[in-house]
Amino acid sequence: MAHAKSPQSALQDRFLPEGICFGCGAANALGLRIKSFPAGDAPEAEIEATWTPRPEHQAFPGVLNGGIIGALLDCHGNWTAGWYLMRSAGAAEPPPTVTMDFHVTLRRPTPVDGPLQLSARAVAREGDRVRVEAELNAGGKVTATMVAHFVAVGPGHPAFAARAKASV
Repeated sequence: MAHAKSPQSALQDRFLPEGICFGCGAANALGLRIKSFPAGDAPEAEIEATWTPRPEHQAFPGVLNGGIIGALLDCHGNWTAGWYLMRSAGAAEPPPTVTMDFHVTLRRPTPVDGPLQLSARAVAREGDRVRVEAELNAGGKVTATMVAHFVAVGPGHPAFAARAKASV
């Protein structure tokens, strides 16, 4: 796997710079391009991101679209699960992980007039499955939360094939 940047780089840039995912793909110029950073080296370290909406992300004037909120939380949570599995195993890179399920609660309108904060943490593990809890914060207020389950995948899964292709 190509590690193009330093350990202070976003997880997406360090471990999958060729990623094309709409939410977190570092190489998707039209995507959201989330940049997730561990707050520490421990497996259970919180993963943080700051993301700024653009006008085309609005549901209506001044308010972020709920689907965009879901994509932000889902992708950020997915990298949280991969980081947790990597650190727990003492591995050099995260395994490819995919979303099993996710539930987003929209607590209040999310404004689009400034940067948003994402935070996520792994809260439980069962084998190759990780439960992640996350929240989206705007101006000091939680606007959305997520509970999700992610699973590491192996050969035969498109996410595994994409990771293998990127490391060539």
